[in-house]
Amino acid sequence: MKKRSWLIVMVVFLMAFSAACSNSSSNNTNAKGDAGAASGGTDTAADNGAANAPASGKPFDWQQFSGQEIEVLLNQHPYAEAIIKRLPEFEKLSGIKVKYSITPEENYFDKLTTALNARNGKPDVYMTGSYQLWEYAPADYVQELDSFLNDPGKTSPDYDVEDIYKGILDGDRWDLVPGNPVGTGNLWALPLGFEANVLLYNKRALEQAGVAPPATFDELIETATKLNGWNGEGSYGISARGTRSWATIHPGYMTAFSLNGAKDFAVEDGKLVSRLDSPESIEVTNKFAELIKKAGPKDWTNYTWYQVSTDIGAGKAAMAFDADIFAIFQGREGASKEAGNIGIAPPPVFKEGQQPGANEWIWSIAMNKSSEKKDAAWLFMQYFTGKEHTLWAALNASVVNPIRDSVWKNDEFVAYITQFDGYAATFDKIIDNTSIKFTPQPEFFNTTTEWSAALQDIVTGKSDTESRMKQLAKDINERVSRIRTE
Repeated sequence: MKKRSWLIVMVVFLMAFSAACSNSSSNNTNAKGDAGAASGGTDTAADNGAANAPASGKPFDWQQFSGQEIEVLLNQHPYAEAIIKRLPEFEKLSGIKVKYSITPEENYFDKLTTALNARNGKPDVYMTGSYQLWEYAPADYVQELDSFLNDPGKTSPDYDVEDIYKGILDGDRWDLVPGNPVGTGNLWALPLGFEANVLLYNKRALEQAGVAPPATFDELIETATKLNGWNGEGSYGISARGTRSWATIHPGYMTAFSLNGAKDFAVEDGKLVSRLDSPESIEVTNKFAELIKKAGPKDWTNYTWYQVSTDIGAGKAAMAFDADIFAIFQGREGASKEAGNIGIAPPPVFKEGQQPGANEWIWSIAMNKSSEKKDAAWLFMQYFTGKEHTLWAALNASVVNPIRDSVWKNDEFVAYITQFDGYAATFDKIIDNTSIKFTPQPEFFNTTTEWSAALQDIVTGKSDTESRMKQLAKDINERVSRIRTE
């Protein structure tokens, strides 16, 4: 009996020892995992899988649609070039083959509209501006994305949509009700990059005149007038777009328009009503026309984004009221004659102490509602708007401005952007008030083209501001009279 009892005791001891060793091993593994997560470490493939695992505990499957082929239509732009450079990495990660075509912007939207109108599922993914979504989404050319974004089986847990600036992501969200603002309803596209419209200036020009970047619109008119001829014959105070196009309204003019408290439309009795004849609208239009008359280029009515960008880079224009990214494209080393001399400042406000902000342009990618390969298309879209690609593209390509807060806080990107005077400070000051300032409605391109024609008439002296803006409001009300907002 004594021998048998001794054996039982030994068995119990060994079982307890074995269990203790097992628990110790488990605890050590957890400690290592916690330390790795805290330090951002990803030492092994298993660690990577765990870090990217959804709530189910399984790693996100980038290969779930391997073998499929999608078609992508791209506008000729630095954002598209960044995508093309990284296609091999995406194809290796996902096993999805990407067939793409790239078209110059002059013909891009005509080609895209024709393709979407065919409703044959091609292309699966396409580049678009936010304004175009106001036509494409009601026409069923665009797939809503919330159902993909909120599906953990389709969206990698490290995508982190909250990292995208709200004012930018909201520019691609709308409820399809004309007159309702962006930021409501479904998400129709994912942003690739954006432009905020600010004041660009030549540092030499302002130093030569002994002036600081103007903070108010009245100061802008005074400073720009003073800088006429600053760099010899043909040089002038300020550049801005002036062709008969929607693209003339949306950069500097619309930024100033919104800062003066003006609105393009209101909703009354279920109808859109133009507010271009309001006192605020007439006031800002009159001041903008005064600015161009006194200090703008002589052939202003022919000025597109290209002329504005070129003139600030060539030392012809002392200032420009347009996209902030011109300061990088023209200001980086070797890019232009005035490289290193271009700074940016917040848009001039209309009242002292006013919070500056800007109207924005957003290049995005959208999914064709008719696509037969939507799941594969979604993997493409999240990869090229995700954290890793956005950071790579900001550092190694020309994807400015990046859409993600994490990139703007990245040490390497911060070091890069500080070489452009005022860029980071201006971004920080205006980002919370930077958004699409237009009212979404399907006649956007027609109404803004009429608006630009009226602005031309005012600047060139064919009409006075008040009577022309009142006539414009009347014409636009007639154009939008069939649009219901209910």
